[in-house]
Amino acid sequence: MNMIEEAKNQVREIISVAVNSLFDEGKLQRVELPKVNVEIPADSKNGDMSSNFALAGARIFRKSPRDIATLIKEAASLEGSYFERMEIAGAGFINFYYSATWFAKTVSDIISQGESYGSAESNGKRVLIEYVSANPTGPMHIGNARGGAIGDCLASVMEKAGWEVDREFYVNDAGNQIEKFKTSLECRYLSLYKEGIEMPEDSYHGEDIIEHAKNYADIYGDKLLNVSSEERRQELCDFALPKNIEGLERDLKKYRIVYDKWFKESELHKSGAVDEILEKLKDSGYTYTQGGALWFKSSELGDEKDRVLVRENGIPTYFVPDIAYHYNKLVTRGYDKAIDILGADHHGYIPRMKAAMTALGVDADKLDMVIMQMVNLVKDGERYKLSKRSGKAITLSTLLDEIPIDAARFFFNLREPDSHFDFDIDLAISETSQNPVYYVQYAHARICSILKGLKEEGIQITEGVGLNLLTTPEETELIKHLAELPDCILESAKDYDPSKVTRYAVETATLYHKFYSSCRVKCDDESLMQGRISLCLAVKQVIKNVLDMLKITCPEHM
Repeated sequence: MNMIEEAKNQVREIISVAVNSLFDEGKLQRVELPKVNVEIPADSKNGDMSSNFALAGARIFRKSPRDIATLIKEAASLEGSYFERMEIAGAGFINFYYSATWFAKTVSDIISQGESYGSAESNGKRVLIEYVSANPTGPMHIGNARGGAIGDCLASVMEKAGWEVDREFYVNDAGNQIEKFKTSLECRYLSLYKEGIEMPEDSYHGEDIIEHAKNYADIYGDKLLNVSSEERRQELCDFALPKNIEGLERDLKKYRIVYDKWFKESELHKSGAVDEILEKLKDSGYTYTQGGALWFKSSELGDEKDRVLVRENGIPTYFVPDIAYHYNKLVTRGYDKAIDILGADHHGYIPRMKAAMTALGVDADKLDMVIMQMVNLVKDGERYKLSKRSGKAITLSTLLDEIPIDAARFFFNLREPDSHFDFDIDLAISETSQNPVYYVQYAHARICSILKGLKEEGIQITEGVGLNLLTTPEETELIKHLAELPDCILESAKDYDPSKVTRYAVETATLYHKFYSSCRVKCDDESLMQGRISLCLAVKQVIKNVLDMLKITCPEHM
């Protein structure tokens, strides 16, 4: 149950009933009732709910907004509603103020709904969220760490918002990067037995490549020295690539990310899906041949320029299997929505892929992409320069060895995906109120400590008692914030921005600590004490629901 939406619906009903009575009395000209818009004012002095109905109706009613608002106020009844009074402000805004009943029922509902509080009903739609999808040619770096946190938390948020969600990792086990991987492995392997073997500049220079070559040699020795380069490269790849994929899966599980499916690019090639997509694109009329290459007329469908599909040598570009993959998502598997979490250098990828979907007769609006900016890793006030080829990258595994997983998941979701930010390792591991995840967890632990202390003193908790007494500004402000969780989750899902939920958690902790400092939970007034205990229980539930959604632990003591 969404208490804010219930209150908005009551405002609409109150105004509609009042206007209809004014029609009957002849005080307003009978017309088709305009839409009743209801908003939450930015300043609580202007009420808890506000409607501009009188301003919007001035033309059709042929009266001033102020006069219309005055008539509505005189005709309106608040009996049985969640409001104690209504006032007219400015040019004719009608402002409504919550009664103690609304605050009491909000707290009561949160406690009764428990783990389901904040969740929306199923919308009957399926969404596939693809994230990380790091090349399996080496370990994941810090950019993958941010993409993993954003993608996984967005998936959880969309589940709470009523979507049926599947999480997927796309394994690029074909194409140019795999050829580079093979070259790198071959050079490192041959250098174990021969001198003067040089690594190409554009190959992978990481320690993991050296380790793979040594591990192969430890098991099989020099058996690949006298075979063809093609056979040597393929066998080394077949040895190393599965280990890399296993490593990716292992590191992601450590990061609390578990996928529903690991989809391999090679499956598209083996199944013939890539060739089929080429034929479908040719049949669409959006291709042409120039200079011996096959081109896609993507500029006619919103892209900045046309794109090559098949090179002069007859080899498809990486674009073709990518098209086949997204067609597989939306048509073959029939998802209602496909969302990709992509790096900052993928802006141009969006219009070309949407153009491809349109050419194939697929609704391009079903495909959405979240562009994620890179992260600067900061420690002791200094930035690390990350480079995968040099072998000096800070890997996901290394990062999680230095900082708590809770902090990593929380910090990477503190800002919108398209924003740059510095990840401060020193702050992430600190146990102070400056560390946002510690701050939120401490609020939960503080409530657990209060409840434990009351129990040890023999104080029985009676839920539902004294809720009407929660009237201080600190109490009402906190309760209004707790009521916003369902809308926050829906908004976060709609905008593909899980940072809204993370920031909501920080604000919840801030308001709770403010309440705790101003309002003694254990007090002489038994009813008031019980009301405040219930409020603590509601806050505890909300923090737990949010942190569980983000896969962050909820400690009971710190």
